[in-house]
Amino acid sequence: MKIIEKKPNQIVFSTKIEETLANAIRRYLNQIPILAIDELEISKNDSPLYDETIAHRIGLIPLKMDKLDKKPIKLKLSSKKEGIVFSEELKGKAKIAYENIPITFLNKNSELEFTATTKLGKGSEHSKFSPGLMFYRNLIELKIDKDCPKEVIDACTQNILKSENGKIVVEDSIKCDDCEACIEACNKKGKDSIKLIPTGELVITLESFGQLDVKEIFKKSIDELRKDLKEVSKKISK
Repeated sequence: MKIIEKKPNQIVFSTKIEETLANAIRRYLNQIPILAIDELEISKNDSPLYDETIAHRIGLIPLKMDKLDKKPIKLKLSSKKEGIVFSEELKGKAKIAYENIPITFLNKNSELEFTATTKLGKGSEHSKFSPGLMFYRNLIELKIDKDCPKEVIDACTQNILKSENGKIVVEDSIKCDDCEACIEACNKKGKDSIKLIPTGELVITLESFGQLDVKEIFKKSIDELRKDLKEVSKKISK
C-alpha cells in the first residue's frame, strides 16, 4: 500500500487488490454503525422553514463518534438572535463534526427551539448514517514509443505528459484516469505509439463525512464485511 495524498478527512492510496473485494469494502461502508439525530421535538419555530425541513437538515448534521454509545443522546438548541442559526448552537454530550453548518435564518424577535434525540444506525437504512464515501480506479502504466507525436501532450486531460530531449515522457502516471484521449490524438496522426497497460493495482479514494477518522472507516468496513462472511460460512457448514 502506498499513500498518494492525505488530508484531514480524505486519503488517496494505491494497493494491489481485486476490484470485487474493493467494491465489497466500498458497499460495507454503509454497514458501519453511525450516530445521527433521529428524532426532533420542536417547541418554537419562527424561521421561514417548515418544521419538516428543519428536521431534515438537523438529521444530516454529522456527529463525532469518540465513543460508541448505544444509548440515545439528547441535544438542545435555543436561539433568539437575528441572523443565521448554525450547527454550533446545538448543545449536548454529542459533539458536532462541523460547527458552521447553516440550519435556518431568524428575523428580529424570532425564535427557534427544539430537542433532538440521537440513534445508532447504518447508511443502508438512511444516508444520515453514512460515514463517508469510497471510490477507486485502475492504476495505469503508459508505454510510449519514440515516434509518438507531440499533439498528445495537449490532448492529455490530466497534463501528465511533457516533451523531454525530443521524447514524450510521463511526469506522474498515478494521475492517469484511462480516458484514452492521448490514444485518440495519436491515432489521428496515424500512429499507434501509446499503450495504456493496467498494473493490477487500484487507486482508492476514501473520504469521511466527519463522524469517524478516515482510516477508522476503512478498518470498520472490513470488520463488518468479515462478520457477514463468518455468518455465511457458518450457515454453509451446517
